Amino acid sequence: MKTVTKSLIVFLLLIVTGCSTTRIVSSWKNPVATTPSFNKILVVGLMSETNRVLREKMENHLVADLRSRGYDASCSCEEFGPKIFEHLSENEAIDKIRNSGYDAVLTIVLLDKTKERYYQPGRVYYSPYVVYQHRFWGYYTTIYDRVYTPGYYQTNTKYFWESNLYELNNNKELLYSVQTESFDPASASSMADEYGKLIVGDLVKNDILNTPTPVKTF
Repeated sequence: MKTVTKSLIVFLLLIVTGCSTTRIVSSWKNPVATTPSFNKILVVGLMSETNRVLREKMENHLVADLRSRGYDASCSCEEFGPKIFEHLSENEAIDKIRNSGYDAVLTIVLLDKTKERYYQPGRVYYSPYVVYQHRFWGYYTTIYDRVYTPGYYQTNTKYFWESNLYELNNNKELLYSVQTESFDPASASSMADEYGKLIVGDLVKNDILNTPTPVKTF
């Protein structure tokens, strides 16, 4: 009951306030890594084949937000196809990426997807019946209306995401990791749009990536 009530409150708050359905749960920055300057970033989605459309949307929106900040970025689904590393060793996979000009990889992983279903009664408020209790018919019709007003089942969906940024130049180490939660998004496109802006904004806020120097044109 507590879980149902909590989910209902969150759901109603999202509707009323119109706030984002995606939030950062936790993030981490490598404390010993210096802020690098990358030439090109590859965005790689790791999801099952059944989520191929969602993967493409998540990759494309994250790439678009990186590009809007001035970074040179591309998505793996367009650059290499859905099975980018199939049958490749670690060295072969890294060489494949670096030979295409990339020196960093930003992953998007769907850690979990859960659905929560609960019954929403037709009447949810309470008021005392003392006014109607002294006459049977007044009491009966009041209770009948509240008992037999049809309700409905509500299903909410939660997505749990993780993104990691790896550099490929020196130690091939992890520079940044972030986990997020998306609550009942309106569509895959809206979730991808929110996710891209949130992650890129957090990367910039935490100085994970250098701000690109604009190329001068004459």
